[in-house]
Amino acid sequence: MDRRTFLNTAVAGLAAARANAEPPQGGRRPPNVVLILPDEWRAQSLGCMGNTDVHTPNLDRLAGEGTLFRNTLANTPVCCPARANILTGTYTSRNGMVANDLRLRESARTMADSFAAAGYRTGYVGKWHLDGGPRLPGFVPPGPRRHGFQFWAANECNHNYFYNWYFRDENVPIVTDKYEPEFWTGLAIEFLNENQQRPFFLMLAPGAPHDPYIAPQKYLDLYDAEKIAMRPNWVEGTRGATRRDIAAYYAAITAIDDQTGRLLEVLRELDLEQNTIVLFSSDHGNMLGSQGKILKRKPWEESIRVPGILRYPAAVPRGRTIDATFTHVDFAPTLLSLCGLQVPGEMQGTDLSAVAKGESDAAPDSAYFQIFGPYHAGGVERAWRGVRTGRYMYARWESGPWVLYDLKNDPYEKTNLVQDPASSGILQDMDSRLSAWMKRVGDSWSLDWTEPLEDGGRLYDYRTFYTVGEYREWARKNPNLAPAR
Repeated sequence: MDRRTFLNTAVAGLAAARANAEPPQGGRRPPNVVLILPDEWRAQSLGCMGNTDVHTPNLDRLAGEGTLFRNTLANTPVCCPARANILTGTYTSRNGMVANDLRLRESARTMADSFAAAGYRTGYVGKWHLDGGPRLPGFVPPGPRRHGFQFWAANECNHNYFYNWYFRDENVPIVTDKYEPEFWTGLAIEFLNENQQRPFFLMLAPGAPHDPYIAPQKYLDLYDAEKIAMRPNWVEGTRGATRRDIAAYYAAITAIDDQTGRLLEVLRELDLEQNTIVLFSSDHGNMLGSQGKILKRKPWEESIRVPGILRYPAAVPRGRTIDATFTHVDFAPTLLSLCGLQVPGEMQGTDLSAVAKGESDAAPDSAYFQIFGPYHAGGVERAWRGVRTGRYMYARWESGPWVLYDLKNDPYEKTNLVQDPASSGILQDMDSRLSAWMKRVGDSWSLDWTEPLEDGGRLYDYRTFYTVGEYREWARKNPNLAPAR
C-alpha cells in the first residue's frame, strides 16, 4: 500500500470511528476508558488469582465488581513489544517492535488515534517506552511520536522509583521525589479532574513492580520474606529472585494496589464509575526464580500470564471469573467495540466485547506468542514461537521443539513432554497449530528486521540501555541534560 492510499484509508476509518462514537439524540454519552498497565506484574501475584500472601484488596474488589479473565496473556512478553501490541492491536511481526528500545513506526495506528478521532480526550501518564533510542532523559515531543495521546505526563523509561521526572509538552524535566506509583497516580487524577465533562481514554503506566524491587518502608514491613510461600517450581539460589526480592516485589505490588484504589475512589467521587471501563493488566510477567529463571521473554506461565481485570458496571457482569483466552492484541479491538467504535481493519486481535458482556462464549481457542532475537548488544537469545491452548503450552525454536507442558496435570510446568513418546500426537497437533498461527498473522522465521523505515532509520538496531550506574556516568558527562537533584 502506498503512502497516499494508506492516508486515505486511515482518514476514512477515523471519520467512521467519529461517526460511530456519537450517541443517538438523547442517548447516553460514550463510556470512558481507563487502562492501567504496571510493568512486569505476573498474574500469579494477585489475591483474586489465588495468592494468599500478596495484599491486593483494591484489585480483588475491582475483580469482584467486574470480570476476571484468568487467562490473560502477553503475546510478546517484553516491555516495548508488549506495549506496541496493546496499542496497535497487531502482532510484533506486523508492528515491527521486535525488541526493547526501538521506536514504534509513526505511521502505526493505535487505539488512542481511534479514540481521539471519535472525539475522546486522550491522556498518557507514566512509562512510555515506545520512542526508541536512549531511555534517558526521556522526552517524547508532541506529535505523531505520541501516537494519538493529547494529554502527556510521561518519560520514555526510568526505573529510579524514589527520584524520577517526567515531561509535558516542553523538553523540560519536572522532577519529583515521591514514590513513582504515587506521583503517576496523582497526574492521572489531574487528568480525570480536567476531563470529566467529555469522554476520555486514559492510560496509566507505572514502572513498578519492575526491578529494582523497592517500595516505601510501610509496604516492605507488610512482608516477612521467610514466611512467603514459594511457587513449587521456584529454584532457591536463583540470583535476583531470592525470598527478599519476592517480598519487595510484593511490597511494590501492594503500593500500586493502594494507588489503584485511590484512582478508583476519584472515579466514584466524580460520578464517573458507572460509565467508565477499567482494564487492569501488565505488559508481561516475571519468572522470579521459577524454573531457575528471572525476568521475562520466556514461554513459561510466570512470564506470559498477566492480570486481566475488566470492570464496566453499565455492561459487564459483576463477580465473574472466566477462562477465555484474552491476549494483548485483543485489548484494543475489545475496548473500542465496548465503546461502540469501529475496529480498524488492520487490527489482528479478536474483539471479545461480547464475551466480556456475557453475551457469547466465542473466544479464541489458543494464543500465539512471538519472541525475536537478538535483544541487546553483548548478548544473544534465540528466537522462539509458541502456542497455548486451555490445556497445553508449546514453544519451539526454528530448529525444533523446545517445551511442551500439560497445564491441567502439570500447572507448574515441571515436566517437559517434548521427548515423551506418549505425547508425540499432542506435540504434532500443537506444532500444526503454531504453523497455522504463523501463516494467519504473517509471521516467518526469516523476517528481515534490518529493513529501512520511512524516516531512513532502521527497524532494528542496538540501542543504549542505562542501568542506574550507567545513568550516573551519563549524567556526569552530560550535566546540561540531566535533571538536577
